[in-house]
Formats: sequence, C-alpha cells, structure tokens
Amino acid sequence: MALDDVLGEVRNRFAAANPGSRAAHDTASAVMPGGNTRTTLFYPPFPLTMAGAEGCRLTDLDGHTYVDLLGDYTAGLYGHSNHIIRKAVESALDGGWNLGAHGEREARLAAVLCARFPSLDLVRFTNSGTEANLLALATATTRTGRGTILVFEGGYHGAVLTFAGGGSPVNVPHRFVVGHYNDLDAAAALADEHAADLAAILVEPVLGAGGCVPATRAFLELLRRKATETGAVLVFDEVMTSRMSGGGMQELLGITPDLTTLGKYAGGGMSFGAFGGRRELMSMYDPRRPGAVPHAGTFNNNVFSMTAGYVGLTELFPPQVSEALFARGERLRTRLGELSTELRWTGVGSMMTVHFQREPIASARDMRPTPELNELFHLDMLHRGFHLARRGMIALSLEVGDAECDAFVEAVAGFLTDHGCHLASAV
Repeated sequence: MALDDVLGEVRNRFAAANPGSRAAHDTASAVMPGGNTRTTLFYPPFPLTMAGAEGCRLTDLDGHTYVDLLGDYTAGLYGHSNHIIRKAVESALDGGWNLGAHGEREARLAAVLCARFPSLDLVRFTNSGTEANLLALATATTRTGRGTILVFEGGYHGAVLTFAGGGSPVNVPHRFVVGHYNDLDAAAALADEHAADLAAILVEPVLGAGGCVPATRAFLELLRRKATETGAVLVFDEVMTSRMSGGGMQELLGITPDLTTLGKYAGGGMSFGAFGGRRELMSMYDPRRPGAVPHAGTFNNNVFSMTAGYVGLTELFPPQVSEALFARGERLRTRLGELSTELRWTGVGSMMTVHFQREPIASARDMRPTPELNELFHLDMLHRGFHLARRGMIALSLEVGDAECDAFVEAVAGFLTDHGCHLASAV
C-alpha cells in the first residue's frame, strides 16, 4: 500500500476514535482562529483536547489515556498535578495574590537560581522565555549602544524570535544576521564582519524547536571567544536546556555566557521567564542608580510562579535529580537509535527528536523535510497511547520511569514492523 493510502487510513482511524475532540475543535473555531491560541499545539485533521492529567498521563475528551512524553515542550518537567507543588501554591493562596508590592518569594527564588547557574550574578523575572530573550537582547543593545544580533538558523527564542525556515513575519525588528549552527568558520566570519555593531550573540546550547541538535563544545567556545573579542554580549538561551544539569548546559560544558535566559519548568509549571548574568550588565536595572533602565511587568513577581519555582527547584529538582533525568534520557535515546538506521534520534539528556533520515545531523541544513512520515509516526504513536510533538520531539518529565520508557521502545519497534516498508522507500 502506498504511503498516501496508509496515511488516509490512519487519519480516518484517528478521526473516528476522537469525536469529542473534533466537536471541541469545531466549537473553539467559532471564537478563535482555527480553534487555536498556541500554534505549536495544532495539527490536522484536528488536535486532541485533553480533559485531565495525572503523573505522566493525559486523558482526552473521549476517555483515551496517553503516556505524556512531550512534557509541554520541557515546561512540564514535574509531570501533572504534582502534590508538592500543589500544596505550595495552595499555601501561597492563603496569603493573597495580586499584591502589587514586593514579596519575600522572589528573592528566595532568585537566590536559588544565582547559586545554581554559573553566569548569574543577578537575575530579573519575566512571564515567559520569549519575554526573557527580548529583555536579554534589550540589555545587550542598551549596554553596548549597538544594534546587530547574531543568531543561528533553526534557533527558536520565542514567538517573535524564530529563525527556522527563513524566520517569521512577526519577528521583532532587530538587525539580525543568521549564521549556520555548528559552523565555526562561518560564525567567526559573521562575527568579524559585523564586529563594530555586534551587540549580542544569541544561541541555544541545544536547538530545541529546531530539532534537538546539540551545539559542539568547539562551536560554543568559539562564540564565547568572539563575543569577548568584539565586545558583544554572549547570551545562552537555556529556556529548555537548563534541565540538563543543576546549572544547565553552561555548567555541563564549563562555558559561561554573559547573560542567560530561563523559562519553562523553572517556574514550577506556572508562567515564567528570567534573564540574568554579569553584575555590571544587570546593574543597569537597579532603580537606586541614577539613569537606571526601567523594566516593568505586572506579573513578574506573581506569588504562584515564585512559590512553585522555588519548591520545584529545591524539593523536586535538586542537581542530583537533574543528573538522574539526564542519564535516563541518554539511555532511552541510545535504545531508540538501535532500533533502525532509518530513524535518527538527536538530542541531549531528556530532550530528543526523531528524524526520518540516515544522514547525520549537525544543523538545520542537515535535516530532510519528511512531513508525511512525521504525521504517520505521530498519529501511530497516539494510537499506541503515547503523546509527543507532531514534529517528533520528546521531553521527559520526572514522572516518566523505566516502565514507560520500555513501553515506548516497544511501541516504536511496533511502528517499524508495521511501516518499515514505507520508511525504506521514503528515507
């Protein structure tokens, strides 16, 4: 049977099994464009609508239960409905919210982050990783008086800082120069060419949305060196990769940026972002100083994110737990990679993405677009009870254990048994 015919059958099976989600999508489409307010979550013929979640499992409107391997794109590190975080948030409710004033919780969380991440002398909070990256770039351009930002193809630094597939029409209007990820010579040449106006070099130590492709140590060392030589600010976007060790990829690799951005899980599952770094950079926001740069945000220090973030980092995700999660992800990716040469699993630790190709991947340029195979895999995994990103991304939560990993390896093996002939002809 041809791949198109197989896809047709799989789509029909999905639609027939999920009438509740179809109805919910139709209802939502009357009041939101495409029934959607977060583009990443949409997929045809219609996305599943979840009714509840517990531990590492999701349940949809039609009563189907899935092992959640997506982990809300790394934000769901603690799984669903964690009782420790819930208890902490409930206790915060007792003290009131929307205080419109300083509280003790923000300094407590800031102290934990500054102690864990080598680059953080001082830190400020925002409401998302997108906002954190915007503020980091504003810090760099304001401090240096320059306007050019070096970024990399395949990078995703938020909804308005997207550099995959030629960028996004809603990107903020900085002067961006886009380099090739892991290409040392090209990056050095771009940094030198724009040295006089280079304000910042912004990079993910592991491409997240761009396919879970790790940067080489040599590449990040080059960026560190070029930032120092040109007087630019090196920004590590660790919104996703901060989970890789107690102090993120910067600690794991021993390479310290000037600024770091955080988000996702670091708010304990609540809306959260943070940017911070060297004291001399961050002190420009000190309101006690003449000429201080303002940085406002109604919910920057909201009691829910401050409370959940602190409890998560101190009670649920101390450094030794991050090491164990990293090791579990490495074992799983190795096992998956041994199943077939036609599936290439990229990633580091608990983040990984499947690619339908045999060739190695070091950057976005190396990835072959395979939308039909990605769709087939995604729908097949849902049928087998596993929830992951349409693009094939996985981000393990602390609730995903050995039993779930074993079952997923078995599910992928079943997919290969059923559809290996289509891979062989298409890859």
